[in-house]
Amino acid sequence: MKINVSITNQQLDLLNEEGRIIRQYSISSAKNGIGQENGSFCTPLGRHVIRARIGGGQAINSVFIKRRPTGEIYSPELSKQYPKRDWILTRILWLSGCEPGFNRLGSVDTMRRYIYIHGSPDSVEMGKPGSIGCIRMRNRDLLELFDSVRAGTPIDINL
Repeated sequence: MKINVSITNQQLDLLNEEGRIIRQYSISSAKNGIGQENGSFCTPLGRHVIRARIGGGQAINSVFIKRRPTGEIYSPELSKQYPKRDWILTRILWLSGCEPGFNRLGSVDTMRRYIYIHGSPDSVEMGKPGSIGCIRMRNRDLLELFDSVRAGTPIDINL
């Protein structure tokens, strides 16, 4: 399996070993656009791999903070209680860059920037930028993707 992410199309494609698209998902990348630098709140470009798969077995809409489940289940009421939270829900695919000096090591390290593919509230609009760097997906789409990929799966993030 391989993943291609198009920032322009706000789309994630899951490809089989022959490079054929087997699933397409609508996503939401960073509202600040593309960029590699730590603190930019941008989505990084280039070649990556899934460093870790986090949250297997957790309930849909499980809330994560610092890659750990909080025990909370997202709801509109919880959202009102914590209006400034950047909601990371259901599962996390933690990305690691593969290109030293571009998206790996130093101030451009995707992994140290904590860039994920993760679930988000159903109220979050897909198909347009809106995150603070990560790639957001619908929870049900993320569950399907999570079950289809392993650590080490290659990911290309392009315009």
